[in-house]
Amino acid sequence: MRRPLALFAGVLLTGVFALLPAAASAADGDDGFTITDPRITESSGLAASRQHPGVYWTHNDQDSGSYLYAVDSSTGKTVARITLAGVGQQRDVEAISIGPDNEIYVGDIGDNDGVSWPYVWIYRLPEPKKLVDQTVRATQYVVKYTDGSRDAESMVVHPKTGRVYIIDKQEDGGHLYAGPAELSASGTNVFEPVAPIDLWATDAAFSPDGQQLVVRGYFGGIWYDWNGGKPERKGRISVPLGQGESVSYSADGTKILLGMEGADSEVEAQDAPGDAGSGSKSPSGGGSSAQSGDDDGGGVKVGAVAVAAVVLAFLGLRRLLRPRRE
Repeated sequence: MRRPLALFAGVLLTGVFALLPAAASAADGDDGFTITDPRITESSGLAASRQHPGVYWTHNDQDSGSYLYAVDSSTGKTVARITLAGVGQQRDVEAISIGPDNEIYVGDIGDNDGVSWPYVWIYRLPEPKKLVDQTVRATQYVVKYTDGSRDAESMVVHPKTGRVYIIDKQEDGGHLYAGPAELSASGTNVFEPVAPIDLWATDAAFSPDGQQLVVRGYFGGIWYDWNGGKPERKGRISVPLGQGESVSYSADGTKILLGMEGADSEVEAQDAPGDAGSGSKSPSGGGSSAQSGDDDGGGVKVGAVAVAAVVLAFLGLRRLLRPRRE
């Protein structure tokens, strides 16, 4: 069923883009790129490398093994594939984040087949200093929530404290869950809700200085002032229409990069919200995006919203028809 559904999505999104203003052209690197590796068909997370300029880490939602891909944003090509050793069979890898000391954290936190997993996993590994295909041993952490099983696609690591946070995925908005100050590899790490998030979240990212948190969904996004761990909502961001699964700040914090699932998937760049953007304080960026501000976009906005509703139904059907994982 996936091929007909993919064709349907393509036709549908073509109609959406016809309703929207023409997209601004993008330059290379942090101004957006296309992931060209044919092995990457379900890019579900994105994180900017701190020690390899212009490189972004990503991974598939489901893969034949536990792999991470280092993508050169100037070409869109994979420059290294990392195989994770020391971890079990992955179930639903949804997020990736860079913590202090160039540690990579991977969130095997999805649970969309009935929300029934009694626990999920986080993997941590050192970012390789040399970008070549290699195997790297990771540490695996068991994660549970204080209020039962959760489906989640968003995991962030604070770049200063190293504390890990997860945002559950709820259509009417979820919560930011905080993990312990330090993860334990020998016991269960219990995450507890600390703040509401007003979005059906598919990914999130901290700014490099840890002062802002961006959360994205399929049809919009929100940015927050981190406010010492008590997020304060500041404004909205626009996102590309479709199955948007990832967001990352650029390494210098001036841009946010928004990625999609699918073969040859596009990663769109826009100025970071607030004061971090390149001379712009507007939370909205250019590109073929669904504007999620409070202004009235007239007929274009109405048409886009109507088609967006159909896309939403398609995404739900796609999830429903996905083969169940044992």
